[in-house]
Amino acid sequence: MKKESIKSAPTVEAAVAAACEELGVSKEAVTFEVLTEPKRGFLGMGAVAAKVRVVYTETPVDAAVTFIRQLLADMRIEAEVTVGKTEDGDCKIEISGTDTGVLIGHHGETLDSLQYLCSLAANKKESEEDDREYTRISLDIGGYRAKREETLRALARRTAERAKKYKRSVSLEPMPAHERRIIHSEVQKIEGVTTGSVGTDANRKVVVYPAKQPKEQ
Repeated sequence: MKKESIKSAPTVEAAVAAACEELGVSKEAVTFEVLTEPKRGFLGMGAVAAKVRVVYTETPVDAAVTFIRQLLADMRIEAEVTVGKTEDGDCKIEISGTDTGVLIGHHGETLDSLQYLCSLAANKKESEEDDREYTRISLDIGGYRAKREETLRALARRTAERAKKYKRSVSLEPMPAHERRIIHSEVQKIEGVTTGSVGTDANRKVVVYPAKQPKEQ
């Protein structure tokens, strides 16, 4: 999304700085056009101020960060927003603060919804001709996702042991796709058990099965 500001000041530099301040961006993030060159005049008369048009083109990541910061402001939550990269090279936005627990929700359901909205904000197309590549956004709050992943891996190991001990299948509660993948991945490391998924949409869940034993010869 493009934003622009037209400002006048005694110098081009001052006009650009004023426009950047209004847009809330740095000078390095904009382009500008000088509409009127400044003139000093003579004895204080005939001076002409510089007039510039400053244009800022918001990147997908900027759009996602803007969405999050506006949300925090609307909810009156004081938190720090930082941007980095995941191991896969995707954009990772981290929120840290003392009152951010409300943004996580039960088993991260609220966090997942916020991540989805961030992705929508980042990938909103300005027109039918907008052919930019899809930007993947990973949103985390206070390191929750790493903690949740370890919880799920521990759950997978306990469930696998139950399936092996009692020689029967064990169903887990419904989970989003990325959490089911963690369960599948962890169970694959354990001999004597296998996994499958049952259900549809929000009710889809992982089932851990004892592996079939080979028949004795």
